[in-house]
Amino acid sequence: MLKFIVLSDLHIVPEGTLSHALCTTERFQQSIDYVNKNHADADFVILAGDLADHGEKAAYQRFQQTLSGLKPKTYLTLGNHDDRATFLEVFPDLADDTGNVNHVIDSNDHRVIVLDSHDPDAGGAGLIDQGQLEWLAARLDEAVDRPVIIVLHHNITKFHVQTDFIILRENAAFAEVVARHPDIRQVISGHVHMTTSGTYRGIPFCTLAGGHYSIEPTLETLSGPVPNPVRRREGPGQLAVVLADSESTVVHMENFLDRHLVMAQDLFGWRE
Repeated sequence: MLKFIVLSDLHIVPEGTLSHALCTTERFQQSIDYVNKNHADADFVILAGDLADHGEKAAYQRFQQTLSGLKPKTYLTLGNHDDRATFLEVFPDLADDTGNVNHVIDSNDHRVIVLDSHDPDAGGAGLIDQGQLEWLAARLDEAVDRPVIIVLHHNITKFHVQTDFIILRENAAFAEVVARHPDIRQVISGHVHMTTSGTYRGIPFCTLAGGHYSIEPTLETLSGPVPNPVRRREGPGQLAVVLADSESTVVHMENFLDRHLVMAQDLFGWRE
C-alpha cells in the first residue's frame, strides 16, 4: 500500500504579518501537528505550491523553519503565488534539469510525478511548457508498467466558477501527454481553495481546499461574471490522504482545521 499526504496553499508570510487577516504559519503548524499525530506512517508528504503568499525570501525562510517539524519525508513544488528564483535561494538544490521544481517518486510499485506549474507571466494561471511536457512524457514512458499519480498546483480544467481564468493553460496539450499512459490514477491539485473531483478528457482529477481560506463554490450561472463577490471562509483547513494499491486509488480529504466563519469581503481584492 502506498500512502502519502498532499498539502497545498500555505501562503506563508514574513513574521509579524498576516494574509487576509489569517496567521498562515499557525495554520501550517496545525497541519503539521495533524499529520504527525495521525499520518506519521505516510511514505512522504507533497507540498503542492503557493508555499509563500507573495514569494518573499523571509516567507520561504519562515516556511523552511516550520517545515522542519514535519516527520515524513517531503517534496516541494511551486504555485502561482511563489517566486521560483527566490525560492531557489532558500532551497538551492531543488531545481531539476529543466530549471523547474519537479520530482519523480517511485514507491510501493507506483510512480508519483510532482510538476512545477508556476508561470510568472500568466497572471495566476499555470503552465506546463513544451520542455516540461517532453520531460513528463519521458517519465511516463519509463513507468508504463505501473500506476502513476500526478500532483501539481493548478487545476487542469474549468469548474464553471469565477476563477476559471487561472487554470492550467495549454491543458489540452497536458491531457494529450498524460492520456498516453495506460494507468493514470489521479491528477491532484490545490490552487482553487475548493474541494472538487471529476474527469478531464478521461483523466481523473481532484482538488483539495488547502491550508489558506476556502472559497465557497459559486457557479457562474448563480454568481454572474467576475468581479461579483464570492464568499470566503476561514476553513476548513484541508489536506489530502492518498491510499493506493494495485487495484484502487482513494483520496480522502481530511480537515485539520474546522473553522468555517465567513470572512469580511473587504479583506479581498477581486483577483485574490
